[in-house]
Amino acid sequence: MKDYKKYYRLPALPSEVYAALTNPATIQLWSGEPAVMSTAPGSEFSLWEGNISGRNLEFEKNRKIVQQWYFDGQEEISVVTIKLHPDKSGTSVELRHTNIPDEVYEEMVEGWNEMYFGALEEFYDE
Repeated sequence: MKDYKKYYRLPALPSEVYAALTNPATIQLWSGEPAVMSTAPGSEFSLWEGNISGRNLEFEKNRKIVQQWYFDGQEEISVVTIKLHPDKSGTSVELRHTNIPDEVYEEMVEGWNEMYFGALEEFYDE
């Protein structure tokens, strides 16, 4: 198991980034795929046609999102924590993803950088 931590900068307010990560209609705008998402703790979510799925654990509006991500056959839970910090250029996003299975680590890092936050950067640059 591996952990991943990275900071991203997005040219949008924390409230806008929070909406982009929690509102299904907005997620579809930047990801290009329908999304199942709710801000109710304990609710299930699904992104990219089920390629990413899990359970929402905690929300702090415009500041923090905590989710459990599912990996087949994994005993230890994989937790994603996204913290949003206002900064002069918009938002500094602090990502921490724990207990990523070794066999999907590189793919997961690429997904975070390109499909997830890369797509959000493009969305806000348009």
